[in-house]
Amino acid sequence: MANEKNRKMTTEEAGRMGGEATSANHDKEFYQEIGKKGGEATSESHDKEFYQEIGKKGGEATSENHGREFYEEIGEKGGNARNNNRKND
Repeated sequence: MANEKNRKMTTEEAGRMGGEATSANHDKEFYQEIGKKGGEATSESHDKEFYQEIGKKGGEATSENHGREFYEEIGEKGGNARNNNRKND
């Protein structure tokens, strides 16, 4: 037990503990605000090609992790949402 008490914390452990502490002290609006600020800062420092590249990588990762059923389901959801929006116009 003495060894456990004297060992240094890993970066991963410190990050997890810090994240848990932040989560306990802040609400949803806090995370929305820092997300908005981060998105604005990213858009100011990156160009169109950056977004094209990360979109391509995300699309490739999604297609590797999901099968046909996933795309059918999200396509159906999108179609239904679009139809519901047209009905409300």
